[in-house]
Amino acid sequence: MRCKKEEFVNGAYFHIYNHSVENTLLFKSSDDYLYFLHKIKPKIIAYPASVFAYCLMPNHFHFLLRQDEDKPIFRIFNDLNNSYVQHYNKKYSRKGHLYQGPLQHKKVKNENYLISLCRYIHYNPRKAGLVDNLSDWKYSNYPEWIGKRNGVLFNNELLNNCFGSPELYSHQIKNYEQYIKEKEFADLMFD
Repeated sequence: MRCKKEEFVNGAYFHIYNHSVENTLLFKSSDDYLYFLHKIKPKIIAYPASVFAYCLMPNHFHFLLRQDEDKPIFRIFNDLNNSYVQHYNKKYSRKGHLYQGPLQHKKVKNENYLISLCRYIHYNPRKAGLVDNLSDWKYSNYPEWIGKRNGVLFNNELLNNCFGSPELYSHQIKNYEQYIKEKEFADLMFD
């Protein structure tokens, strides 16, 4: 469920995401992913926010952010998505909508959801079969979480406060993967 504008307050956490229309590839090339990431960096400064987790997938994206001032952070994506759609449509000689609907955002209301959301966002490329090793997916900040890359779209506060260390987070992801496999097996058994 989308948040009301009044919910965008200083210190609030949000899961912000969107999906392409009709499963169109939102990012057709490495340059598209990099363009999107390059464009978001100044927006994070203009509408101060902390980026905890993100993952760009071929047909959608996820961000876990904290709003760090009174400026509502949904504006980051309003500006970014307008710019990206114009770039994409021009580059690929197309017209019209690129997203299936308006920007989606959910307020994170408790720590359990916050922790689960980090794992869910970072596990996306593995679940989709895009990589065998999550640290190989360049369009996520999982490599920052496990200490394999130093990126600017990463605040390590959650890592330190909720998971303790990169090694413990990596272990949490392995446990999450096992949970997903067991759940999928159980679903097959009871279909």
